[in-house]
Amino acid sequence: MQKISLGPYSIGSGCRPLVIAEAGINHNGDIDIALEMIRIAHEAGADVVKFQTHCAEAEMLPDKGIGNDAGSHVTRSLFDIMRECELSYENHRTLKKEAERLGILFLSTPFSIEAVDLLEKVNVVAYKIGSGEVTNVPFLRYVAQKGKPIILSTGTATWDEVRLAVESIKDSIPGVVLMQCTSNYPTAYENVNLGVIEKMHNEFQVPVGLSDHCVGNYACFGAVAKGACMVEKHFTLSRTMPGIDQQSSIEPHELKDLVTGVRAVWAARGDVKELNEEALKVRHGFSESIVTIASVKKGERFKEHQNVWVKRPGSGIPSYELPKIVGKRAIRDLPAEYLLTPDDMSDR
Repeated sequence: MQKISLGPYSIGSGCRPLVIAEAGINHNGDIDIALEMIRIAHEAGADVVKFQTHCAEAEMLPDKGIGNDAGSHVTRSLFDIMRECELSYENHRTLKKEAERLGILFLSTPFSIEAVDLLEKVNVVAYKIGSGEVTNVPFLRYVAQKGKPIILSTGTATWDEVRLAVESIKDSIPGVVLMQCTSNYPTAYENVNLGVIEKMHNEFQVPVGLSDHCVGNYACFGAVAKGACMVEKHFTLSRTMPGIDQQSSIEPHELKDLVTGVRAVWAARGDVKELNEEALKVRHGFSESIVTIASVKKGERFKEHQNVWVKRPGSGIPSYELPKIVGKRAIRDLPAEYLLTPDDMSDR
């Protein structure tokens, strides 16, 4: 599978999974809060900080998008919420500049072609497409025309719709990353379906990550163990802040734990079964070798339980060799409680 370049990072087999800190609209339209979120994401060690680029009038009808369509926790018009959370072109430039200063990659999710055009002017290196747009093929094709990698969430799509989306854009861009996602806020663990990561990878032959909405970070850790190329999680400065995504977001200390955990699980994914130097030391201390349990005269045969048995340490002849030792003769007098060596015995 071809690796995909995402700014300074490579995505694909053998590459460390990325952690995307999803700021979304948790800044509530306040540029100072947005800037602080970038700094917090950087301090936590995230690889990417991602926002959402909304142009409310371009993406929804003012008399539609009622809060109840997004869940019972939303009591205001989504149109009004998105309009309040809009960030200007200059805001985007300011945020990207701050991210670049700190060394964290800036991305944003567009929800209209106007938002795509804005992000093109900002010169983002890739596009993250939200689950709501995965079935919007005309929109996907418009984004694909920009010739940049696309990270595609799949939380509101069927398998056939994911296939249609991939087929619609894959030949126009440098690479596609699929994100297994369940659009429940929060998502119950039994609805995460981490097994889909491998299925998507096998069918579409693209890197696959997890966009997670569970309480806590466990699903993300499991996704990395399953081979996810990246994990994405909404975060907030505080869940006490107003906003439709705050309650399902993690706080700064949890974001730091996410980064630490993802990298720990990734480091633990090796498939080599061999003893390193430290394990050899442990083996010598805690496994057994063949020893004499009584004095043995020269020419006397070794007999199990009578004059030889196994005891620690494990630095001598391994205990599993005992059947081969029994019946051999000592070539010299040996004391009790002695660690046998191959030079102490003969077949004759």
